Amino acid sequence: MPISTVMLLASIGVLSLFCQWLAWRVRMPAILFLLAGGIAAGPVLGFLAPEAVFGDLLFPVISLAVAIILFEGSLTLRYEEIRGHGKMVRNLVPVGAIVTCIIGTLTAKWVLDVSWPVALLFGAISIVTGPTVIAPLLRSVRPDSKLANILRWEGIIIDPVGALLAVLVFEGIVSWGQGNVFEHSLYIFGKTLLVGFLIGAVAGYLNGIVLRKHLIPQYLHNAGTLTFMLGVYAISNEMAHESGLLTVTVMGIWMANMKQVPIESILEFKESLSVLLISALFIILAARIEFTAIADLGWGLVIVLAILMLVARPLSIFLSAIGTSLNWREKLFLSWIAPRGIVAAAVSALFAFQLQKLGYESAATLVPLVFMLIIATVTLQSLTARPLARILKVAEPAEFGFLILGANPVARMIAQALHKHDVPVMLADTNWENVRQARMDNLPTYFGNPVSEHASTHLDLTGIGNLLVISPYKHMNSLATYHFLDWFGTTSVFTLADGDQDQKARHQTAEKIQMTRGLFDGVSYAKLASLASQGYSVKTTQLSEEFSYENFREKYENQALVLFVFDGKDRISPVREMDTLKPENDWSLISLVPPQPPKERKEKETEAPGKD
Repeated sequence: MPISTVMLLASIGVLSLFCQWLAWRVRMPAILFLLAGGIAAGPVLGFLAPEAVFGDLLFPVISLAVAIILFEGSLTLRYEEIRGHGKMVRNLVPVGAIVTCIIGTLTAKWVLDVSWPVALLFGAISIVTGPTVIAPLLRSVRPDSKLANILRWEGIIIDPVGALLAVLVFEGIVSWGQGNVFEHSLYIFGKTLLVGFLIGAVAGYLNGIVLRKHLIPQYLHNAGTLTFMLGVYAISNEMAHESGLLTVTVMGIWMANMKQVPIESILEFKESLSVLLISALFIILAARIEFTAIADLGWGLVIVLAILMLVARPLSIFLSAIGTSLNWREKLFLSWIAPRGIVAAAVSALFAFQLQKLGYESAATLVPLVFMLIIATVTLQSLTARPLARILKVAEPAEFGFLILGANPVARMIAQALHKHDVPVMLADTNWENVRQARMDNLPTYFGNPVSEHASTHLDLTGIGNLLVISPYKHMNSLATYHFLDWFGTTSVFTLADGDQDQKARHQTAEKIQMTRGLFDGVSYAKLASLASQGYSVKTTQLSEEFSYENFREKYENQALVLFVFDGKDRISPVREMDTLKPENDWSLISLVPPQPPKERKEKETEAPGKD
């Protein structure tokens, strides 16, 4: 019985969702499972044949999806980020890209004997790593903060830069293929660049003005920008053949670097879009892979992958590290980590499709070559990066730091006390005023939703393995608790009491979250905020034989609230119940204490009766 088209389309969506969920559970890049799912549905089981399902719409669907991917990636490229993340990152973008592109091109040409245009395009595509594959790897490996920042920002910056380079190379190949003489090919290439940069810059500027001045309602920002971008892509292609990808890339970069343009909501919109559209795209792309095409590459495929991973990447790192403070162990670790991601897969599939139409027979090797590069780098490096980090002694020590949800006055007081004891902290809040005050206190902050896709890329959790929820936003608190229970574990997530214990059973929080409740002797956020407004402050007390825990409680007449304890081995633990707390004499207490101990206040009142 033949399977209906509706059933096949629905199956693609279900399979993509399952792959995303599986990647979330095992904490590995989703692209690996999407590609595996597509290969299983296509060449293995024969369940999915994209050409039969989509027919003549296959190429337009792929090209529009790639345009969306490139546009979203270019929205993250801000010039100040290139300048502001160290010499190593600034070197890696041009030096690493050039070295990898040259070696990849020469290797593909000499080992696989493909045409020069196809080899050059493979070299350009092979430089792209990307945050979608780097971020999950860093979460599981947890190298020290310096290496984590280098890898994360390299992925963020090289993603759109590599895409732009690949598009430029492709435009050059297409223009050369359309021209009978050199001058004509140069004219077509120049026209493509002119249309791409001019239309992209104008479109980016106009869209930025519309968003900045709120000329369309807020609820149309995401849909309006996406629709406008796709329209510009189509118009650009009509004006100059295949210039649309360059246009949308320039458009995104222009918008990202305009001042006061609210693109954050557009980036968040991409999260849902990626699950629905981009995930399905990779299943479709992987379903088109033929095992015979991979087998035809033979041992040449292994040689190309080995040279890119063992020669091109180390050479890029060691050349880029000249003049930096990186030691040999750190260079070796960086030399091994370079997983390829979404942009490489999408661009290779689209460009191979186009080059085959132009008569480049060797373009058929581009897709299996790039896809095997993705699978090899993601799989091998995900499995070996953590042991390698331990062997080279570049792994972060035990993750004893705290991610604090909330940057309000109470959260800032607690963060400052922990920061003074060299405990890593990160405050996350959606309130800009709270974040601004925390930055003025020199506290690390993240402005935004800590469970968003943007946070998964930009939120630095190096050295942090615990969550403190000190926020009045109940909905956000629940989302963050659910999210980080899976990352940190049930023993490392701490939340305050709700403050509304009499609520009906159907409104009560799930049992999984209730297990995290009871932090700081069961006080609510409202109680903590009230104490802070009364002048309570966070102080550290060193216990000793002369001043024991009983003396501490007597001094403050049980009005002090113990927040954290440092044991004799400098291990820090949040306090749940003070009645069961039995600290030893060499421990330290971080407590919320009244502005003046009651005992001292009474003594002053006795010495000076009648005074206010």
